[in-house]
Amino acid sequence: MPSEELRFEHHPFQRIGPDVHLIQDVQFALGQPLCVPINSAVLTGQEPVIIDTGSPRNRRQWLDDVFSIVEPEDVRWVFVSHEDADHTGNLETVMARCPNATLLCSWALVERFSCVYDFPLHRCRWVADGDTVDIGDRQLAVLRPPIFDSPSTLSVFDTRSRMMWATDTFATAIPGTPGSALMQDVSELDQQAWRDGMTMFGIHGLAPWVSMADPRRFAANVTTLQRLDPSVVLTGHSPSIHANRVDEACEILASLAEAPVPPCPDQSVLDLILAAMGD
Repeated sequence: MPSEELRFEHHPFQRIGPDVHLIQDVQFALGQPLCVPINSAVLTGQEPVIIDTGSPRNRRQWLDDVFSIVEPEDVRWVFVSHEDADHTGNLETVMARCPNATLLCSWALVERFSCVYDFPLHRCRWVADGDTVDIGDRQLAVLRPPIFDSPSTLSVFDTRSRMMWATDTFATAIPGTPGSALMQDVSELDQQAWRDGMTMFGIHGLAPWVSMADPRRFAANVTTLQRLDPSVVLTGHSPSIHANRVDEACEILASLAEAPVPPCPDQSVLDLILAAMGD
């Protein structure tokens, strides 16, 4: 199993479309040949946008990638979906280096994260579910995703590229070990492994409440996302989901409210991990 130093790895960014770039880190699982993508994105165009700010673990590589795509002075917007460390890890540095950027975020994020970050309120724009933001040659439609681990969570839909940034929705672990190629598209993932990964992550790693949700109401929220007809769905923790797999992804997601709860790793699993480490 990887040592602590090898549990995090940066991968080259991917150009998803003419104006859409995916910034990629991974975190390797404990005791399994699996990893979880830690993604963020950059939208270029008339008013460039940084979407989430990654983990601080690979800060230099993350900043190098982002600012090889867009000059700091040209960044007009920084969208932060919620306050988790893998989405806010480089926020302070980004806002300092991008003097012309406005921070798009929710009121709840500011209230919940002010104990960590001193928000420049004069550079903030608070947005909520149903809002739209004009960013020059396109709009960002703001919506609350159907599943989330923080009440501050928002997602965005780019009306020009039809890219959906779904935040933590569709999160899954994928096969991966240090130094191996990173899976780029869910079409590379075994169908049952995809279903099992989304179920395990969704129930134990993201939103335990989903098992208590009304299945019909939860499915209706999933359908709201689906009806946007995205050309590609990017998320913080999954390979890219292109249009031909969006319906399947939504079907798996909608099933979580009624899915059997998988076993969660407990102390016996930690004991095995420590034994393998020699501790």
